Formats: sequence, C-alpha cells, structure tokens
Amino acid sequence: MGLAMFGQTALCADTTAVVSDPPRSSTTFVDSLALLNKAPLWMKKYLNSLIQGNVDHTREKAIDISFGASPSYTREASFGIGALCTALYRVDRNDTLPQPSDVVACLNASLNGFYVLFIHGNTLFPDNRSRLKYRLDIYRKHLNFWGITSEASATNEKSTYDRRSINAQLAYIYRFTHSLYAGVNLDLNYTDAKNMSRPEYLLGERRNIYVTGLGLSFEIDNRDNILNPTSGVHLAYTAMAYPKFLGSAPSFFNSHIFIANYYVKMWRGSVLAFDLYTKLTSSKAPWSMREMVAAGGVRMRGYYMGSYIDNSQIAVQTELRQHIWGRFGATAWLGGATVFSSLNDFKSKEIRPQWLPNGGIGLRFEFKHNVNARIDYGIGRHTSGFIFAIGEAF
Repeated sequence: MGLAMFGQTALCADTTAVVSDPPRSSTTFVDSLALLNKAPLWMKKYLNSLIQGNVDHTREKAIDISFGASPSYTREASFGIGALCTALYRVDRNDTLPQPSDVVACLNASLNGFYVLFIHGNTLFPDNRSRLKYRLDIYRKHLNFWGITSEASATNEKSTYDRRSINAQLAYIYRFTHSLYAGVNLDLNYTDAKNMSRPEYLLGERRNIYVTGLGLSFEIDNRDNILNPTSGVHLAYTAMAYPKFLGSAPSFFNSHIFIANYYVKMWRGSVLAFDLYTKLTSSKAPWSMREMVAAGGVRMRGYYMGSYIDNSQIAVQTELRQHIWGRFGATAWLGGATVFSSLNDFKSKEIRPQWLPNGGIGLRFEFKHNVNARIDYGIGRHTSGFIFAIGEAF
C-alpha cells in the first residue's frame, strides 16, 4: 500500500516490521531499464529509492527518506487519498548502535471530510542508554456512536457525531541495566464532539475536553530490535496522573497501562508474536479518555472504532508472521478483548464484561528498512474490515 489509514480501518500504527532477513542489496536499477531512459532525473531517483527502500543507508546519508501516495478507502471515511513519509537516521552516523532512529508521518483525507495527520518515531542517542519516543495525532472523523459505557454500547441505537482530536505524547526512556529501563511521560489530549445526533449519550459530560497527563514508566526489554523484533520479551508498565488544574476534566483521574510482548523464532523466516494489553482508568476519567476497541488499528483489527467504549480494556492477541519472498510477508492472528467500568464488574453476574473475539490475515511489504506497509483483514463478532497501515500492530 505505502500509506496508512486510521481508525478501525486505521491509517497508521506503531512501526514493527515482519520481513525477516531481507536482501540488503539490489541488482535492479531504473537506469538499466530502456523504457525509462528518457524519464526525468527526479523520477529515476524516486523509483530507485523505492526499489532499494529496504536497504539501510543511514551510515551514508544524514537521513534516509522514502515517501509515497495512493487512493484510500475505509468504512468510516469512504474514498480519499493518502500520503506517507518514512525516514531512518542516526544522531551520530559513526555510532555503534545497530539500530537507526526512525520517524513515520502519514496524512490522509477523504470525500466526507475525514482527515488524519499522524507522526511518530524513536530517537536513539549514541550513548546506547537513552531514547526519545514521540507521537502526534490530529484528526477529524465522522463516526457512529453508541455511548460511553459498555452497557450503553450494547443497548443504545446507533447515532453519529464528528470527533476532532489533537493528541501529543512524549517519553524520555533511560536504560539502567542491560534490559531494565525507566522513563518519564507527558500526554496532552484535546477532544471535541461536534454535530452529535444524540448528545444525551455523553451522560451530561461536556463535549470538549482537554487534559494533561504526567507519568512514569518501567520496562524490561531484551528484544533484538525495536522496529523488527524476532525474539525477546518486552514488559512495560506506565502510570499516568491527570491533575484537574492542568485541564478541563471535572476532577483528577489516573490510568495504569501494562503491556507484555513476547517474540520467538519458529521455522525458517517465521516469528510467533504475543501481545497482552491492559489499561485501567479510574471512574473519574472524562469520556474522551476512555478505552475504545479498535482505536488506532493496533488491536481488535476489523472492529469499528468506538463500537465498544468504557473506562478500561483488556486485550490479547497472538500472531504468526511469515517471510514469503524478497520484501513480502504474510501474517495470521487470533485474539480478543473486553471493555469494562471497573475490575469489580468481573465479580458481578449481571454486568460481567463481554468478551469479543478477533482474528484475521494480512500481507506485508517492507517499504523501508525494517518498516512494513501492511494490509490486514480482521473479523470479529458481527463485523469485519480492512486495515491499511504502516508498521506492525505490535
């Protein structure tokens, strides 16, 4: 694909590639094709960059950049056009780090007024101890809406609204030992609900909310590669606090996020990956900070973004990733998730959280060194859908 789409059919996702041991050189060059002898120089350079896009040039160039554009379609956004830019670089091209820093930027716009700008990346410093992780999301989406609790999602009739959001996240992470990390986190979020057909679904909350979160994170990480893990374990815990005086939320609230990833090589060219995600948000959280199944196209691929919403979420998935040939790969996954108001819901027979199944298959193309373009088709309970994205789901 070469670009990404957002939401259930989401445009951009975290960069983790699946193609194992790709060739690092190419004997095919545009200059050798008689058909393109008279093509402009800029076109030849661009086509050459695509042909050799999976080769790491970061020790030769200040920044190794690739870009592309194509038509797009999502169930949420209808037809549109999208563009992406991926880049790899090294803060010091003479450093000994095996991995370069990375950044991905995506822009998508559709006929129904949907637009998304997404930028995320990791800057790895030459000391091999610290890194900066960042992401920025700016979007406007015309979405279906059922309410802000799992009970409402199951019983309310479908309504519509325009969701406009700006979210910026920044984390500085420092390595204390070989695999033990700690970090400080900043989260800025502004969300506005416009043109609501059923404003009562917000249960009296204000339509526009901005919050500021401060937090700490702790990680155990021995993956062989951040962008393209084929072996290792990644355990991460993040605690965030959102003071009332740093936003417009009616009161203080907090959240706790735990992520566990495991990667193991199977047979030749294959990786089995496992992902467990848990986010527990206090009951005081505003509607804009609640968990949405399928948000971001990372988990529960194929579900409609916002079809299930509540304070907290538990999601699990396991995925088999197989290198096929050259820069192409394929994947298949199974998983599930549930959203709920609090852990006490699991003790109640009347409101016990509903478990939602998920599975699917996908194709991969290594657009940039260790950065894949992916096309996934996900299936869930009474739902299915395509997802076009840059980078693996986890």
